[in-house]
Amino acid sequence: MTILSFNTKVHFGHGERSQLVNEMRLNCITRPLFVTDKGVRSTGVFELATGSLGAIPGAAIYDLTPPNPTEDAVEACAATFHDNHCDGIIGIGGGASLDLAKATAVLCGQAAPLWEYCNRHPNPRPIHQPPPLLLMPTTAGTGTEVGRSAVIIFRNGIKAGIGCPSIVRAAICDPELTRSLPPYMTAASGMDALSHCVETFCSPVVNPPVDAIAIDGMRRIFGNIERATQDGDDLDGRWNMMMGALEGGICFQKGLGAVHSVSHALGALGHHHGTLNAIMLPHVLRLNAPHISDKMTVMSTALRFPADADLPLSFARLNQRLGLPEGLRDLGIDTAIFQEVAKAALEDNAHKTNPFALTEQDYIALLHEAW
Repeated sequence: MTILSFNTKVHFGHGERSQLVNEMRLNCITRPLFVTDKGVRSTGVFELATGSLGAIPGAAIYDLTPPNPTEDAVEACAATFHDNHCDGIIGIGGGASLDLAKATAVLCGQAAPLWEYCNRHPNPRPIHQPPPLLLMPTTAGTGTEVGRSAVIIFRNGIKAGIGCPSIVRAAICDPELTRSLPPYMTAASGMDALSHCVETFCSPVVNPPVDAIAIDGMRRIFGNIERATQDGDDLDGRWNMMMGALEGGICFQKGLGAVHSVSHALGALGHHHGTLNAIMLPHVLRLNAPHISDKMTVMSTALRFPADADLPLSFARLNQRLGLPEGLRDLGIDTAIFQEVAKAALEDNAHKTNPFALTEQDYIALLHEAW
């Protein structure tokens, strides 16, 4: 551990969406590009998020965000920014829209092939003068509003991050924007957030403040995910879920693990990230358990289980209660691709901070176990 850094200014709480007009003024945004998706617009969440603004002549909207943001979508979004002479970007939506907004800001700062900014590039290009960027999550899941990267599927088939830890000028986290989120997406995005807290806590990187944040996020999510899934109008449950998701995003600086190295590899094929994390979490945690016995005890105690509880089983049963798929077979994933997925997982940055180094055969066995 050499640097402790929590970069992003965050407005957090019910009704904090009203801060958008002030943040636009502070960041001199007069012709914003709104990055969102059609679902957020059709449900009225976009209108709710922007209700404090009134009419903005010259504002543009890009609402074609794919479920997993792609390099093509980033380029199309950047073209919309330039065609409309915008001077700032406001991302409103789930993790896909926010990651797309972040990557677009990177590309609008200095036009270059997007791959040259990727963490996986041998010599990533520095980000140069991106436009002001504000983010408003409408799910409690990815935590990308405070995360250090934008995760994109590149044309070469790799799903990976663009390191941009200081690109967001402000995040506005209003739990009321998650009230209309359907039960399945509440559950899947919530398990995504839970996996962030668990994997970062289990990472061998030394960072005690982040460990404490991860444990707090774990408690909040585990204690509220069923409430929020069953009753979208449970505002206390929604508040705690959004806080837990934000805490998971703060913890990314410790690195993740095999849950994410697998889900990134499978996500490049189009599968939903949160659902993949929910499926993989119990299996990866069981595989890692012998290497993190002290941390397993801390997590079990924090979640009010006996110190020697079978935590992987508890997470698997939580998935069942939430109505999430039990295995990769439920997503139609063919076992024939497991060797290819294992090779991709070995190249993923999350693989580097798993509690122990998995081999290709370990990954293949893990995938079969999760199938």
